[in-house]
Formats: sequence, C-alpha cells, structure tokens
Amino acid sequence: MSPTFSLDFPYAYGRPDATADFRVEPEDFQVYEHLGFEPCGEGEHVYLQVSKRGENTAWVAEKIAALAQVLVMDVGYCGRKDRHAVTTQWFSVYLPKVDIEPHWLALSSDSIQILQVSRHQHKLRRGDHESNQFVIRLRNLILTNKSTFEKKIDQILAQGVPNYFGEQRFGRNANNLPEAHALLVEGKRTRDKQKRGLFLSAARSYLFNQVLAARVLAGNWQVLLDGEPDTLPSAPLWGRGRSAATGVAAELEKSVIAHWAGWCDGLEHAGLQQERRALMLKPDSASWCWLEQDIELSFALGSGEFATTILRELAVLNSAIKTEDSPV
Repeated sequence: MSPTFSLDFPYAYGRPDATADFRVEPEDFQVYEHLGFEPCGEGEHVYLQVSKRGENTAWVAEKIAALAQVLVMDVGYCGRKDRHAVTTQWFSVYLPKVDIEPHWLALSSDSIQILQVSRHQHKLRRGDHESNQFVIRLRNLILTNKSTFEKKIDQILAQGVPNYFGEQRFGRNANNLPEAHALLVEGKRTRDKQKRGLFLSAARSYLFNQVLAARVLAGNWQVLLDGEPDTLPSAPLWGRGRSAATGVAAELEKSVIAHWAGWCDGLEHAGLQQERRALMLKPDSASWCWLEQDIELSFALGSGEFATTILRELAVLNSAIKTEDSPV
C-alpha cells in the first residue's frame, strides 16, 4: 500500500496568519535568469535569450526545435520556468553546420520575445545558470498586525528560511510521489525517461525535505551539528555511496531515512550518486515595498532554490494556478 504524502512541512517562523492573493496576473511573478557567464560568440550551439509571458518552457523549446529543424533533445535550457509568469531565460540549440541560420525573430509573438542571439561551445543543461532574480507581487493582503508582518519580512529576508524543495517539485497535487513509490518500491516501469527522471527527483527531494523538517522541529536547521561534513548545515540527496555525515548528524539522518528504506534502496539501484544540499536558503539583493494593499518583493536565489519556499513563511497564498511540475 502506498504511503500518504503530506507537503505541510513545519515552519521556521510559525504558521503565518497573513493571507494574500498570489499570481493573479502573470506580471505578479517575474523571473530573470542570470547565466553567470557570457556566451563567447562562437561554437556549435546557438544561444537565445527569450522573454515569455504565460508560456511553458518545454513548449517554447519545441517551437525553437521546429524552427531550427532539429530534435527537441537538441534544445537545452537551465530549468523550467513557471508558465503563469513573465520570465526571461536562455535556450541553446545545437546547430554546428548551418549555412543560413533560422530567422529567430519568427518566434516572436504577443507572448514571446527574442532578446539576444549568440553562440557558445556547450549545450545548456539543468542547473547551469547562476541565479534567478524574482520580482513578486502579493495582492490584497489580510493582516493581523501590519507592524509585526513587516518585522517578519525583514527577519526572513535577512536570516533566510528552510531550504525546502517547493511544491512544484512534486507535481500537481503531489502526484509525482505515488508514482515515485510505484517505481522505487513496487517495481513499476516507465519507458518515458523524462517522467522517470521527474519521479526520481521528486523522491530525493521529498527525503531531503523530511530530514530538513526534523531539523526545523528540533530548532537546529541553522546550526552545524557534530559530524556535519560541510561548513553550513546540510542534508542528503539520496543515492549511492556512503553518507559524508558522522556523529550526531549521521544519527539524526539515519533516524529519519529509516522510514524510507525502500525508497533509498530504489534510488541507489537507479544509479544516482549521493550528494548534499544546504538546509538554509538566504536570498540575495532582497528588498520589499508596499503598493497600497499589495506588497512587492524582490530577491535573487541560486539555481535549484524556490521562491515559494520564502513566500510560504510569509502568508497563506490564495492561488487559482495549479502547481506546475518543475522549478525555476
């Protein structure tokens, strides 16, 4: 029997008593991807910087592949950006020998703009970017105490939050987790490599969140425990290999992971290597301001970090948008 999967992870600053409307308009969630390097101007891959509004990253990749007359697998990007948003991100397309390049501006529409075209020497892959800059508007806030809420914002932006994987990692209504259980424990197979990757990623992320949740409840998610292998508090992304943690840290992780032995065995047999991920998420270049009854937040996060993880500590979010399958 498949276990139940709760995404109600413990809060570091107490369950929020504020409520807000979230992503009412695409402009309420803006993301600007920073590669961290400049395309060198030559190489076998064309780099396209694309601004999109209300469009899915995978769909844009398909449009690029069709225009370039290549397979979708020849189009790369650093991560899937939210559909219900205004986002700017980079795509790469493998075009080593082309006498006449496609007319890239043919991709332009009311919802897509081509901002830059260059070339570089390698394909873009998941996590290749350095950071994402977010500008987020929360509308129609209902507050118990405005002054207390403002202090909480300052505290969260200054001290950070638990670095949970966001709900979008687990699919709509957390549907990726029962699928992961079927794959890892029940022996179910899937020929769809992309779906298999999503399920394995969801499983690793959920195990990480379980360890982090235990640290949050214990009040030590910001504190280095005896035996932690890193300079900052961390937890495992499960896979093959011995844990780098020892002592108190290892015992805590073992006590949590013990409940998920079947998942751990499955992830090891899937060929994933054990890694570590920081427990603390601290935004950079953070600021905020009131816009009448709304609030606008601006901050930068590294690759693989979730803006919704910060927002969940601030307010209960009322959103008509269904959870998407992938992070930014």
